[in-house]
Amino acid sequence: MSPTGASIFDLSPSEKLQLVEDLWDDLAATPEAIPVQDWQKEELARRKARLMTNPSSGLTWEEIKRRARSRDGR
Repeated sequence: MSPTGASIFDLSPSEKLQLVEDLWDDLAATPEAIPVQDWQKEELARRKARLMTNPSSGLTWEEIKRRARSRDGR
């Protein structure tokens, strides 16, 4: 609990969303400072290798949006 007794959990949904956006923007300003785990690097390398071996295995941005929207009922 903070010294004032207020908590981030007391914020309204829109205030919480703004806080998340502000935190994300702050992190995005220095991406090199964000730690990347070895398993994440390995997974990215695996996916890149698969895409380089079989370029047709990837999806276009339009296909990704279409799939996401169809799951969401839009």
